[in-house]
Amino acid sequence: MSLDDAQIVNVNPQLQSPDTLQNSSSHGGGFQSKSWRASSVQEVGFVDFGSKSVPQGSQGGGADSEGLSLSMSHREIDNEDARLVYVNDALKTNERFEFAGNSIRTAKYSVLSFLPRNLFEQFHRVAYIYFLLIAILNQLPQLAVFGRGASILPLSIVLLVTAVKDAYEDWRRHRSDRIENNRMSSILVNDRFQQKKWKDIQVGEIIRLSANDTIPCDIVLLSTSDPTGVAYIQTINLDGESNLKTRYAKQETLSRIPEKDRMNGLIKCEKPNRNIYGFHATMEFDGKHLSLGPSNIVLRGCVLKNTNSAVGVAVYAGSETKAMLNSSGAPSKRSRLETRMNQEIILLSIFLVALCTVVSVCAGVWLGRHRDDLDILPFYRKLDYSEPEAENYNYSGLGMEILFTFLMSVIVFQIMIPISLYISMELVRVGQAYFMIRDDKMYDKTSNSRFQCRALNINEDLGQIKYVFSDKTGTLTENKMEFKYASILGVDYSGEGTDFDGEQRGYCIQVNGQVWRPKMMVKVDKELLQLSQTGNNMKASKQIYDFFLALAACNTIVPIVVDTSDPAEKLVDYQGESPDEQALVYAAAAYGFMLMERTSGHIVIDIQGERQRFNVLGMHEFDSDRKRMSVILGCPDDTVKVIVKGADSSMFKIIDKSFNLDVLRATESHLHSYSSIGLRTLVVGMRELGIPEFEQWQSSYETASTAVMGRVALLRKVAINLENNLNVVGASAIEDRLQMGVPEAIESLRKAGIKVWVLTGDKQETAISIGYSSRLLTSNMSQVVINSNSKESCRKSLEDALITSRKFVVSGDPHAGGFGALIIDGTSLVYILDSELEEQLFQLANHCAVVLCCRVAPLQKAGIVALIKNRADDMTLAIGDGANDVSMIQMADVGIGISGQEGRQAVMASDFAMGQFRFLVPLLLVHGHWNYQRMAYMILYNFYRNAVFVLVLFWYVLFTGFTLTTAVTEWSSVLYSVLYTSVPTIIVAILDKDVSRRSLLTYPQLYGTGQRQESYNAKLFWLTIADTLWQSIVVFFVPLFVYWKSDIDGSSLGDLWTLAVVFLVNVHLAMDVIRWSWISHASIWGSIVATCICVIIIDIIPVLPGYWAIFDLASKGSFWICLLGIQITAIVPRFGIKMFIQHCKPSDIQIAREAEKFGNSVESRGTEIEMNPPRR
Repeated sequence: MSLDDAQIVNVNPQLQSPDTLQNSSSHGGGFQSKSWRASSVQEVGFVDFGSKSVPQGSQGGGADSEGLSLSMSHREIDNEDARLVYVNDALKTNERFEFAGNSIRTAKYSVLSFLPRNLFEQFHRVAYIYFLLIAILNQLPQLAVFGRGASILPLSIVLLVTAVKDAYEDWRRHRSDRIENNRMSSILVNDRFQQKKWKDIQVGEIIRLSANDTIPCDIVLLSTSDPTGVAYIQTINLDGESNLKTRYAKQETLSRIPEKDRMNGLIKCEKPNRNIYGFHATMEFDGKHLSLGPSNIVLRGCVLKNTNSAVGVAVYAGSETKAMLNSSGAPSKRSRLETRMNQEIILLSIFLVALCTVVSVCAGVWLGRHRDDLDILPFYRKLDYSEPEAENYNYSGLGMEILFTFLMSVIVFQIMIPISLYISMELVRVGQAYFMIRDDKMYDKTSNSRFQCRALNINEDLGQIKYVFSDKTGTLTENKMEFKYASILGVDYSGEGTDFDGEQRGYCIQVNGQVWRPKMMVKVDKELLQLSQTGNNMKASKQIYDFFLALAACNTIVPIVVDTSDPAEKLVDYQGESPDEQALVYAAAAYGFMLMERTSGHIVIDIQGERQRFNVLGMHEFDSDRKRMSVILGCPDDTVKVIVKGADSSMFKIIDKSFNLDVLRATESHLHSYSSIGLRTLVVGMRELGIPEFEQWQSSYETASTAVMGRVALLRKVAINLENNLNVVGASAIEDRLQMGVPEAIESLRKAGIKVWVLTGDKQETAISIGYSSRLLTSNMSQVVINSNSKESCRKSLEDALITSRKFVVSGDPHAGGFGALIIDGTSLVYILDSELEEQLFQLANHCAVVLCCRVAPLQKAGIVALIKNRADDMTLAIGDGANDVSMIQMADVGIGISGQEGRQAVMASDFAMGQFRFLVPLLLVHGHWNYQRMAYMILYNFYRNAVFVLVLFWYVLFTGFTLTTAVTEWSSVLYSVLYTSVPTIIVAILDKDVSRRSLLTYPQLYGTGQRQESYNAKLFWLTIADTLWQSIVVFFVPLFVYWKSDIDGSSLGDLWTLAVVFLVNVHLAMDVIRWSWISHASIWGSIVATCICVIIIDIIPVLPGYWAIFDLASKGSFWICLLGIQITAIVPRFGIKMFIQHCKPSDIQIAREAEKFGNSVESRGTEIEMNPPRR
């Protein structure tokens, strides 16, 4: 049964209006007075609506959202800084301000703007501007080297291909926009609801929604079909979270029927902004001044669920909705390999200028020496003797002729800067992304999700990672919580758990002749189960009663009843945003405290078969400052209790000083023992409220919740004043199991030379325990623990640890990964980050094999990543699953989001996304290595391929009086890098594999080639240039000497050089291919055939120079001997050096490749393959 069809039986009071419960009353007479009327909560502690309600001992997420909400709440909304929305009066709303209509446009271009805007965007690449200038220069008569059309062709092809791709993508966006804008909604027009297209909706209009409708714009709820004003929404289109959330209509507007009752009011709200978790507004309605918050607004793109109908007024429309303001793409990052490539392109540019300078200077010298002969030289006639009176040709003087020669040289040698490289890189990255996405080894069956590549331009960075920064909860662990142990009144209930199976299937209740059971079974402690069933007469039983009551009541869980195959049996599914809360409520149900119903005014809990109703008088949500949440309950015995649960670090500060110290110490001891085995802990406290204290809280709360300025801060202060002098009821321990394959993955990453840092908000003991179970920490590691409460203490701890680490480095194994593990908490980082102690922390961390940061806030995570990123030249990767990991993911060079239990905020902010942490191994060690090796080789090969052709042209210029005439036809020059040699490069860069997947996973140390930049560095660049120089000399001078005294013309020689270069660069590429496939063969040898066909076609066109030259040339045996001799002579040095290095000084990759060839015999002998020692 789908969630959409589930029967809703209760309401989540997550963020309730302060007046929601005015008409509700408790069973007891003590609540009949006005002072005791229920007062539920709107926005209490509302900082980050998407954050988890009670992270067990963590800092929680949403610090960024909190700062934004807080700043908004401190600003008073006045008429000049506000949007005034007149309810049900769109004309008056829009007469003063032209608010945006509800039509959206995600397309970038229109028919008229496409050409200029697309060209403008493409010319942001400096290389394109360079080639445009070259084409413009070639149009000038004095500088025309190539035909005017031919000079524009390469750039035109590149621009056209990109433009077609952009046009297709934008056409799809236009089609999507058209479908979206033409959807229909029910709008109140002249007191009747009529169908209206979304694009025609205006701010101020009243909209009616039905179940499963998508919200067309940002609306403030006025009423719902639920009598308490609750609406359930699904925000999966907005933040990726599938759990239902609740929104509320104000009581003052709830009873109004739009068709019958004239609804007039004024909403004064903040101007459109991107904060989807915050909303600050006030509403004047029927003479009342009402405050509006995030719980009262429903955003565009959300879906109405489990609610028959809802009515709201549009406050933001179209491009001003929060969804559209947040509709930015994946973060843009630049590949480090591409950054280094730009340095080499600058060197090639300098080399190009040098070549042009040599040609122009030599031309000037030649002109100076032959000054007196210029009039009669047949190939450089200064005077035109064809006319009766001899006139000068366009001779501009020696200085200008040198300048013209320089510019003409730039035009002739232009392909030294490879224009095709940019588009080749884009195509290769698309191909690589396709194979990563289709890799079944990175497919997560549990979530039915494949790998996502959200940033195509940093694929190769995956092969150079040195640091991995990982969140713990939901990243290393499953974030599927299971209640394990409890400590109640100082007694540890951690005995053997009992599974419910066979006839006994756990706790169940009878409702209208049907059996209701919790959807998830929980192992229970036998002794604790027996005590929980004895009532609350004895002291121990009373404490157990309070403990499980607290677990069942102090939460924001929504119970939903779902059908089963048996009509007489129903399952209660506890839905909530926090997996921790779900585990605690399921545990309470297993012990006989079953949450059945929740409305905005009360909850119903079945306690050992007796159904009891508790009034929810108030609730203060969890926030990352307090690290706890609280609920005020009106109990059936006419008492009022405040129940608080939260992290032990915050709870023990608010315990009653007179509380039994023995119980307190025992509880602390139990918490320590739970944490040491990796469990997540939580402390529960409770106390009774007297009538005066409750009335004081109620008054303070109502004042704070209706405050126009500083609302969030005031509400937090009210919560802090309430949460004090508590009695410890007990503590819970929840297990968050490691994901499958995490220990093996971390071990492989460490063998690959990657340092894994874990940054978590959990307690130190919990983090250390997870560290051991995940093999991040080992028993023989020394540990340096820094828990300091002052800057001086931090300084001393760092200095002592540095001395110890330096001694280890001096005396220890030089190849060891580090002397041990550094464990540091968030309090210490407060004093270290952004201070002079950062450098000491960096030095210490650099000596450590493992770093474990506990109790860290979201911004501290980003600060730690920045610490390494700004001080080391190594690549960083951050991986997380929650909203509190977003800042860390965006700070790192590569950010990876886990599609986990905490929504998709991390995925939406990431460069790549996947389902499990263990997929990091094939992603980095296999695809990362392949991507880096392929892209590095392709860049160097493109430099070589273009430079060898340019140098052949350069040598020819030196033998033709520096006149810059070319033997190679202009069309062959143009097509060389676009058609003759481009396809094989792309195919090999997508498909070739230097080592198999099996070897890369078996020998993780092979990953070090990318970290050490062995495939792309300055040494390889200059070796490539040297090899290019040699090959260009062979290609040019062998034909020159063979045909020195022959009658061969320049065009025939040009065809020979063209074919020789194309043959040579393709043979060169074929030498380096490791894994041959039919596509590789077709591309390389097909490229040679295509070149021959093109040369033939060019030579059979009578109007082009060199007519029939190739046929005359190929009819002689000297042509074929020369062509073969060029290939052998040019390749032999490279081949010889390559063989020498592989046999005398092989790299790890070459060793692994040889091991693959003889793999069967090696495995049969059980021989270990020895790699080179790691280089540091």
